[in-house]
Amino acid sequence: MAAQRKKISHRGVRFSYATSTISMTLVLFLLGAVGYIMANIFTTTKRMRESVTMIVELKDGLSEAERDTVAVRLAESDMVASLKFVSKEEKAADEEFKRVFNVDIKGILGENPLPDSYDVTLSALSSNKEGLEAFAEEARKIKGVEFVSYPQSLIEEMHSTLDILQLIMVIFGGALLVVSLVLLNNTVRLAVYSQRELINTLKAVGATKWFIMRPFVGRSALQGALAGLLATLLLGGALYAMDYAVPGVSILPKLEEAGIAVGAMLSVGVVVATLSTLPVVNKFINMKSNKIHLY
Repeated sequence: MAAQRKKISHRGVRFSYATSTISMTLVLFLLGAVGYIMANIFTTTKRMRESVTMIVELKDGLSEAERDTVAVRLAESDMVASLKFVSKEEKAADEEFKRVFNVDIKGILGENPLPDSYDVTLSALSSNKEGLEAFAEEARKIKGVEFVSYPQSLIEEMHSTLDILQLIMVIFGGALLVVSLVLLNNTVRLAVYSQRELINTLKAVGATKWFIMRPFVGRSALQGALAGLLATLLLGGALYAMDYAVPGVSILPKLEEAGIAVGAMLSVGVVVATLSTLPVVNKFINMKSNKIHLY
C-alpha cells in the first residue's frame, strides 16, 4: 500500500514538472516571439528615420577640390548618415527626369542648367526638429553651397508617427513582460508546492536548509534551461514556416540576432525559475510541520 502511494506520488511529481515545463516553454515562446517582433519594428523604424534625403545644391563652376571640401564639411555632422554626389549630367540623363519633363533641356537651352548636388541621407537624429534646422542653416553657410532643401513637414509627421508606434510597442512589450514573469513565477511555485511533503520529511530528519534547497534550485535551473531551449526551437520552427510560406519576405533572423534570442530565452528561463524557487522553498522550510498541509 505504501509502495503504491509512493508510486502515485512520484507520478504526480513527474506530471507536475512536465506540466510546468510545458507552461514555461509556451510563456517563453510568446515572450520571444513578441521580443522578435519588437526588435524588427525598432529596426524598421530606425531604417525609416534614415531614409529621408536632404538636397544640397552646389554653385556652378566649383572645382573637384571645392566639392570635396563641401562633402567633408557635411559629413562632419552627426545628422548625416551618408551622402552621394550627383552631377548635373546624371540628373539630365535620369530616366525619371526625362519621363516627367519629356524635353531635351540641353538641346533647347544650349546648356545644362541643372546644378551639381549632394544627396544627404539624414540619420535618426533628424527627429530633433531644432537640430535638423540648425544643420540645414549650417549647410547653407558652407562655401560653395547654393541651396538646401528637405521635406520638413514630411519628416516631422513621419517621426511623430514612429515615436507613437514605438511608445505603443514599449508599453505593450512591458505589460507582456510583467504578465509573463508572473506566469513563470506561479508555474515554478506550483511545481515546488507539489513537493512540500518531501521538504517536510527532510526537515524532520534534520536536513539543513541549503541541503534541502540545493536540489530544488538545481532542478529549477535545469527546467528553465530546458524550457528556454524548447521555446527557442518553437520560435525557430515558427519563423522558418513563415519564411517558407512568404518567400518574398526575409523573416529568418541573422546569426547574431538568433544568438541573442537563444541567449535571452535561456537566461530568462533559468533566472526566473531559480529566483522563483528560492523564496517558496524557503517558505516551506520555515513553515511549521503541522501547518504545511494547510497551505
